[in-house]
Amino acid sequence: HLLFFLLFVGPFNCFASYSRATELFYSLNEGLPAGVLIGSLARDLRLPAAGGQHPASLQPSLSFTLASHGLGGQYVQLDNRSGELHTSAVEIDREALCVESSGATIFGGSAAVSSSSPSPESCLLLLDVLVLPQEYFRLVKVKIAIRDVNDNAPRFPVPHIRLSVPENAPVNTRLAIEHPALDPDMGTNDNYGVFTLDVEENENGERTPYLIVMGALDRETQDEYVTVIIAEDGGSPPLVGSATLTIGISDINDNCPQFNDSQVNVTLYGNSSLGTHVATVHAVDMDLGSNAQITYSYSQKVPQLSRDLFYLNESTGAITLSTKVDGDTPKLHRLIILGNSAGCIPAVITVLVTIIKVMMRPPEVVPRFIANEVEGVVYLKELEPINTPIAFFTIKDPDEKYKVSCYLDGDGPFRLSPYKPYNNEYLLETTKPLDFETQQLYEISVVAWNSEGFHVKKVVKVQVLDDNDNSPVFSEELIELSIEENNVPNAFLTKLHATDADSGERGRVSYFLGPDAPSYFALDKTTGVLTVSTQLDREEKEKYRYTVKAVDSGFPPRESVATVTITVLDKNDNSPRFINKDFSFFVPENFPGFGEIGVISVTDADAGQNGWVALSVLNGSDIFVIDTGKGVLRAKISLDREQQSSYVLWIEAVDGGDPALSSTAKITILLLDINDNPPLVLFPQSNMSYLLVLPSTLPGSPITEVYAVDKDTGMNAVIAYSIIGRRGPRPESFRIDPKTGNITLEESLMQNDYGLYRLLVKVSDHGYPEPLHSTVMVNLFVNDTVSNESYIESLLRKEPDISVEEKQPQISIEPTHKKMESTSCMPTLVALSIISLGSIALVTGMGIYICLRKGKKHHRADENLEVQIPLNGRINLHMLEKKPMEISNI
Repeated sequence: HLLFFLLFVGPFNCFASYSRATELFYSLNEGLPAGVLIGSLARDLRLPAAGGQHPASLQPSLSFTLASHGLGGQYVQLDNRSGELHTSAVEIDREALCVESSGATIFGGSAAVSSSSPSPESCLLLLDVLVLPQEYFRLVKVKIAIRDVNDNAPRFPVPHIRLSVPENAPVNTRLAIEHPALDPDMGTNDNYGVFTLDVEENENGERTPYLIVMGALDRETQDEYVTVIIAEDGGSPPLVGSATLTIGISDINDNCPQFNDSQVNVTLYGNSSLGTHVATVHAVDMDLGSNAQITYSYSQKVPQLSRDLFYLNESTGAITLSTKVDGDTPKLHRLIILGNSAGCIPAVITVLVTIIKVMMRPPEVVPRFIANEVEGVVYLKELEPINTPIAFFTIKDPDEKYKVSCYLDGDGPFRLSPYKPYNNEYLLETTKPLDFETQQLYEISVVAWNSEGFHVKKVVKVQVLDDNDNSPVFSEELIELSIEENNVPNAFLTKLHATDADSGERGRVSYFLGPDAPSYFALDKTTGVLTVSTQLDREEKEKYRYTVKAVDSGFPPRESVATVTITVLDKNDNSPRFINKDFSFFVPENFPGFGEIGVISVTDADAGQNGWVALSVLNGSDIFVIDTGKGVLRAKISLDREQQSSYVLWIEAVDGGDPALSSTAKITILLLDINDNPPLVLFPQSNMSYLLVLPSTLPGSPITEVYAVDKDTGMNAVIAYSIIGRRGPRPESFRIDPKTGNITLEESLMQNDYGLYRLLVKVSDHGYPEPLHSTVMVNLFVNDTVSNESYIESLLRKEPDISVEEKQPQISIEPTHKKMESTSCMPTLVALSIISLGSIALVTGMGIYICLRKGKKHHRADENLEVQIPLNGRINLHMLEKKPMEISNI
């Protein structure tokens, strides 16, 4: 693209383009998904972008193009119009790109190396981007630094590392481990008390683990140590890798030969043939290999005559008769034999040989082996049945002159018995099964002697062959472990150990998890190291119990089972949790102080001290208190709804962990109203106020009203009005509306109805369980005018003689929910009958009363009503001025 563009713009433009070359630098993490924005070239180069502030006709049509599509191009996507650079579907792996992260390994579209890398450890992608058209042409050098993230765990080159340490290595000997993990912080899960691990870092930052000897070593006591080393990187969270480290203790020649006995007594008959076995000496050296090689030789104190008579095999220690015994041969020979090993003082044993000179031939013992025999050694498998035959022995006298007898000499489960019906035939057989683990080698002798007392001994060695008759045995049948929750992955738990009394491959033990073990537990087959690959959560599961098996390598294999129990220890990783984030409690007002308002339920998934929760009130603590142990919320004082109808509290729960964790919850307390306030009469304001009513007032006209309020709510504040006492010329002329308190004139007033009317009004609420009420006196003066105001006030000051009618005011209240009830017609008919009779009686009574009133005088000063009743009332301008207000319908 660049060459094609230069052909058209000419040399001048070419030089101008190079002069406008620009460099941009971005950085991003490795492993990001496709579509992540790396940067906007148009914005960072401050180029006018499409859709900007310019008019549509002047907006430039920019084009962004990668100059080359090399290695870097596959990791990015460039929007040709907007110039935005995004990650592509090919994931960036910094470890694959920059194998040698040293600042010189840089990948780009042209595989160029930049000398201006931002840091010595940068891994860069280099891109060349062309910006067109000509007036905005740029050759942009884009450098993208790939930041490393901790996505690779340390890894050892080999899973098993073997290291050899001589047993005479002094304390503080340091041995480098040749297979270190990459970027490790080293640690070990096992410490045998004689080894520890250290890490050294050189000038180049390379870290090498060293094994340090911390105590004396002895190969003869323990020849091998097996442990696990763990490498942990410095990431967050850290990642770990592990390998098995086997430390072999190499042998040095620190043990010398030793004989079990200091002297051996041997009897040899003078007529013994050449090559007759006299004795075998055997020394033991605890070392291995060449360090344990022993040679045998005569001491310088052994006479040459004895040396010539008895041949000593320097490798096996066998002594045989090398020359024939004659009359001049001494009867007693003291053979001092040395066990020699390099760098050791020889071990010494004395073989005392007594020669018995005889004139006759000794008895003969001829063996015929039934069991497998090689060079005088019989091989028998353990667990062979009782009476397993080993060999036949024929006992005879060569001269056929003397009687020969025989017996079996030596310890062991063997028996030598005559084999009938043959004479001089004896059968050697076992008396019980042999056990390799109890004893591997037996040495017995078949001894024959004649009547003259001459003895002949035939030595038989029985080697017991091992069989797979022992199962592996765990050191503990129940292995109890514990680990703190939120452990690191691949955490070490324990090292299982099982022994097998069998030898060789039969005694080699492998370890396996039982079928009930969760998949995230791992058991190394060879070392028995038990690990857990994931983080354990005590709140999810606190106890694990499963089986493990130890299997030997015999045929058929034998196994044993142990049980592993793992207790996950608690960490304070859970905050207290309220059952609800918002609690609402409804409490009746005037609730007694320190009464139980409600219970705040809170839990903590942790255990022990970490799960202990303390509750406290963050606000309103001067009124409210909470019982930490039970979570009971109480108020210190009695609450009044009329003062405050609701409270909002914040409760904090804090656990007992270190550091402590906490959470909060919102508490809303709503006070329910109780009927603790009687109605308050606001109008009329006083029992001494009065109102002038004109006689011309038409029936049905409103005269005045009684107005009251109630501080309670609901049904406790629903007010009903009723007249419970009347006094006046015709007091029944007035009625009160039970709902509104409006007082109206029921019938026309006549000349005889002039005077002062006093109505005792009861104002009652509908509270539960018992309604409350107040009373007020309503004074009405029926007249054309108020000619003598002092006279009316004197009437008001007198105590009225009113008989109180105790009747409950009734108002119709619409129910919230209508309820269908079955009723009968009989109560309705009875009620209608009573109402009809009452109406007739009332009309009759009123007629009689009106007739009587017409015969009386208009002014009856002696019948004035006088009542003094405390009254609360609503303020009214007419009543405050104590001037009568005329009521007229005209």
